[in-house]
Amino acid sequence: MLFNSAIFIFAFLPLVLLGYRGLLAAGLVTTSKVWLVAASLYFYAYWKIEYLPILLTSILVNYQLGRLICRQEAGSGWGGRKGLLCLGLAFNLSLLGYFKYAGFLLEIATALGAGEFSFEALVLPLAISFFTFQQIAYLVDCYSGKASEYQFINYCVFVCFFPQLIAGPIVHHRQMMPQFESLAGGVKDSNKDNRLILQGLVIFSIGLFKKVCVADSFAIFADVGYSAQSLSQLEAWMTSLSYTFQLYYDFSGYSDMAIGAALLFGIKLPVNFLSPYRAGNIRDFWRRWHITLSTWLRDYVFIPLGGSRSALSLTLRNLMITFLVGGIWHGAGWTFIMWGALHGSAMLIHRLWVEVARPMPIFLGWFLTFNFVNITWVFFRAPDFDSALDVLTAMFVPAQFDISSQYLYSALVLADNPLFSIVVTGLNNAVLWLAPVMILVTVLTRNTIELSRYANDSDSLPTGVVLLSALGFTVATIFILAGNPSAFLYFNF
Repeated sequence: MLFNSAIFIFAFLPLVLLGYRGLLAAGLVTTSKVWLVAASLYFYAYWKIEYLPILLTSILVNYQLGRLICRQEAGSGWGGRKGLLCLGLAFNLSLLGYFKYAGFLLEIATALGAGEFSFEALVLPLAISFFTFQQIAYLVDCYSGKASEYQFINYCVFVCFFPQLIAGPIVHHRQMMPQFESLAGGVKDSNKDNRLILQGLVIFSIGLFKKVCVADSFAIFADVGYSAQSLSQLEAWMTSLSYTFQLYYDFSGYSDMAIGAALLFGIKLPVNFLSPYRAGNIRDFWRRWHITLSTWLRDYVFIPLGGSRSALSLTLRNLMITFLVGGIWHGAGWTFIMWGALHGSAMLIHRLWVEVARPMPIFLGWFLTFNFVNITWVFFRAPDFDSALDVLTAMFVPAQFDISSQYLYSALVLADNPLFSIVVTGLNNAVLWLAPVMILVTVLTRNTIELSRYANDSDSLPTGVVLLSALGFTVATIFILAGNPSAFLYFNF
């Protein structure tokens, strides 16, 4: 069930919300959590019920291990807390490794001459990367004394809460559980509750418009470019920039909808995006892009490796390992490893630059960062190395600078929604000025968090923002009803 589908917007979400708030109003707190967990499991199983046992097994095993770790005395060694933590890490990484990386590892082994291995391709269970990382963090926090033992239903809510279950944000127990506990006495401040509901509707509507009207429009040109046999220089740049904007508006749109849907239940999820294409350097970019993943990698990979507390050479090593892990987390393939290595290298260069040089002029820093990110997204999107190199070669080797009729025809074929056909024609005619306009819009306009005043509960929303979000919701709904909704890109990870 997609956030951008009519069944979710007009049936599932309202029914679950009414049931949850009705049970809370009646003082049935535990029942309201059971209702929310049941609805979340239905939401997950709606995709493919075969995925459900994997999620339930992961929850049961990690909950029991967390309980045991919390009950063991500190310093009990490998036979106690440390052993249980290692068992939990082995379980989670094995589960993730089998479904996501087994085929890739056997492919490498075959290439290295270790033998001929055949492996039946597995369908990647939905959200396995997200709920696995989330529960690894929980076990580590139990071991370090940062997490308490929770009732099983509370733990299920923490893992399964449907607004963030499929593609994040990656949340911590300390961010979620106190909020659900605070709802135990029912709604105490109706004005604040109404403000949260309005904020939720506004943020959800903005995210819906981002995904349905902006991201899905650019997706057409990105898909055509990455499936084309050859590209002119203009088509190659149009392809790369289309994916750059598609990915941002697709995933930030999803994150907005997750935050907005959670607010309807009185729950605040962590912010995942803060205008990353405004970043003036690569470090700033990773403080703004997929913030919860960046934070997880910092807390559970970079810092345990030693962080920046050691010699510069070790700090650089830790940065590279962290970004390679980030690349592999996104997918089992050499293109993702290359993408992670490129960003790791950029972080190393930035770190060395800071050590020896003066700050770079703001515009130059932004220009270099944006173009580096745009170029490296080619490896992130391309199905294989050869396809990535074809697009990059077309971008930088002087060639014909126009858009072929075949490129436009292919885009029109993909745009099976009649409204998208209009968009394709319009974007094609405007291609020469579209990219700089989109860059200006993305960089200079206020983001969703700023528009909705999400960081400050006491501020009321401007009437203009509410009206614009209502307009965006209406337009997005028209697009949805005119065709089939598309899945979010991060569902693949």
